[in-house]
Amino acid sequence: MRQALHGIKRLIRRIGRQLLRPFRRLKRRIRRTLFFRRNRWLHYILGYKFWSRRPVDPHQVAFLSDSRAGFSGNFEFLKAELERQDPAAKIVGIFRPGLAAHRPWRDLIALPKVMATSRIILVDDFYPLIYPIEIRPESELIQVWHAVGAFKRVGWSRLGLPGGPVPGGLTHKNYTWATCSAEAIRADYAEAYGIDVSKVLALGVPRTDVFFDQALIRERADAVRAEYGIAPGQKIVLFAPTFRGHGQRTAHYPDDWVDWDRLADQLGDGWRVLVKMHPFCKPLDELRPDVQKVTDVTRVREINDLLMAADVLVTDYSSTIFEYAMLRRPMVFFVPDLEEYISMRDFYRPFDHYTVGTTVTDGAELADAIAHATVDEAQMDQFVARFTEACDGHSTERIVSDLLVPGAKYQTDTARF
Repeated sequence: MRQALHGIKRLIRRIGRQLLRPFRRLKRRIRRTLFFRRNRWLHYILGYKFWSRRPVDPHQVAFLSDSRAGFSGNFEFLKAELERQDPAAKIVGIFRPGLAAHRPWRDLIALPKVMATSRIILVDDFYPLIYPIEIRPESELIQVWHAVGAFKRVGWSRLGLPGGPVPGGLTHKNYTWATCSAEAIRADYAEAYGIDVSKVLALGVPRTDVFFDQALIRERADAVRAEYGIAPGQKIVLFAPTFRGHGQRTAHYPDDWVDWDRLADQLGDGWRVLVKMHPFCKPLDELRPDVQKVTDVTRVREINDLLMAADVLVTDYSSTIFEYAMLRRPMVFFVPDLEEYISMRDFYRPFDHYTVGTTVTDGAELADAIAHATVDEAQMDQFVARFTEACDGHSTERIVSDLLVPGAKYQTDTARF
């Protein structure tokens, strides 16, 4: 009887999905239109206009993210340094772990008020509801992008590519300032955001400061080993690819590209394989509960400590290559879909400009590439200088002093306090 009822329920759900399919298609089409993208946040825009009748609080700094649950990454470093340099700062954080996560009802009031009354508004990723808003001249909207370097194309650099922006859209275009990791890539960031290159400042990336503290690197590496029971003699390979898909809602990684247990067997007991999928993707242990011989670390939100512990990094088109290059350790680029990725997403420079390591397209060759991975010191030095020259261990201090504190060097001429 129970099985029959269960079967009926499944049939009803299947019929329901079929009936709703045309409406879902229509919903997707509406969501892609420029009209929808400009007006979907109308209640926040109206709330912003309402609260804009109040004066800006000269001490209030807002940290906003739709891709993290709290002060982590660049935000963690900036918050601590801002508190040090400006004890009078009123720091407000409003977070959501992902675009698909439910936004609390209180944000309907809190967000417009915070955005309208803050002297500084900081974002570190795509933040859709703020783009239709005309930022008050008394305020600054600053993008401190979470990643380092310029690798795969993002934002307006994807215009005309699948998943790219809609022509005439407003995404990213209202930033007062944006920061990046090197002078050589300022134009790439300006293109991505659709803003003038003069608004992009090569001040560094806060979360890279820790890579210049050798004692801290050893401490964090030891902590990772202790956390996962990795023996002192074992080497660590960190497999950390980026996602496939157009963004948070469609992100995935083809987990069948690698025979995970076989990879661990081929490397042997002298190695431990740690797998960290992109934060937008499901953990490997959810996708493949049958895999037993690798350690999934996807739920660790920030990758810095894992990079410090790794002896070899395996990745593809992820910006982690720039942070890991600061450690001068070997990399392997596992890219079975390189040609497809170029046609769908592409890069700011030819792919071989980024490959400071071995390139592999067949999962069967991965173990050998890892075991024999080496570093070309001259090539690595040139790579680091090109993409991360502004990352010198003082990025956080510089961004706070030059952008965030009252009277900062890059305060806009129209700002009034």
